[in-house]
Amino acid sequence: MRREIIFKNGLGIVVGALIYAVAINDFLIPHQIGEGGVTGLTALGYYTLAIPPAITNLVLNGLLIAVGYRYLERQTIGYSIWAILWISLFLRLPHIVHYQTTQTLIPAVIGGVLMGIAMATIIHCQGTIAGSTILAKIVNRYLGIPNGSAMLFFDLIVAIPSGVIIGFQNMLLTIIELYLSAVVLNKLLAKFGAKRAVTIISNQYATIATTLSEQFNQGITLIKAQGYYRQKAQPMLYVICTAKQLATLVPVVSQIDEKALVVVEEVRSVQAAQLKQLL
Repeated sequence: MRREIIFKNGLGIVVGALIYAVAINDFLIPHQIGEGGVTGLTALGYYTLAIPPAITNLVLNGLLIAVGYRYLERQTIGYSIWAILWISLFLRLPHIVHYQTTQTLIPAVIGGVLMGIAMATIIHCQGTIAGSTILAKIVNRYLGIPNGSAMLFFDLIVAIPSGVIIGFQNMLLTIIELYLSAVVLNKLLAKFGAKRAVTIISNQYATIATTLSEQFNQGITLIKAQGYYRQKAQPMLYVICTAKQLATLVPVVSQIDEKALVVVEEVRSVQAAQLKQLL
């Protein structure tokens, strides 16, 4: 099972790296649109000194990987190195989509959407593209700020001053592209990686807990509580699950106790090495 997960994540990162490279090579650089973070510095290096993007990407991201090594899990660092290698490789390939237009807003929009999809794919597969995603991952882990919002902040630090080189209009297009990529990234991560906190109040809590544990292999916390009106002890069950698990979990609870009170809340961030053991 472990090897299957590693293979699946590794393949997903390769796909994300390809989409990322297409966004840069075929939509952003040909139309003089900048980027944020390391990618922005990579584009500026190409515009001003003609430094190949693959080289700049590899060198600068290597330095940020060293920073992330102290704060992030070793697995994340390993997947990030894998992502950087493939991005650097794909950036050296010829153009895949030969697209030229004088309507520069179009490549900015398409590039932003593709960048958001690429980063969401890589982050969903437990990796990063280094650069601002390393910093965003650290901020998300310790402060709970969404990855896309944190990335947008760090990217703008590079994107806004880039107007001196790429011009005011292209700087505005860069900001539009960064905003779109952040929105797409947040939306996709919320959809695919969202967690739900479920509180269940029922007189048949023991049966519900046993059933959920057996059917879903899901950790469950039993919280001792007391009703105010009757002053009667009423234990509650607390479960962290995915949106997909929730769709099945609620009907199971209703089958056991149709009068059970089920409260569902969205969870911004869950940090635990072994969630089942903690619950």
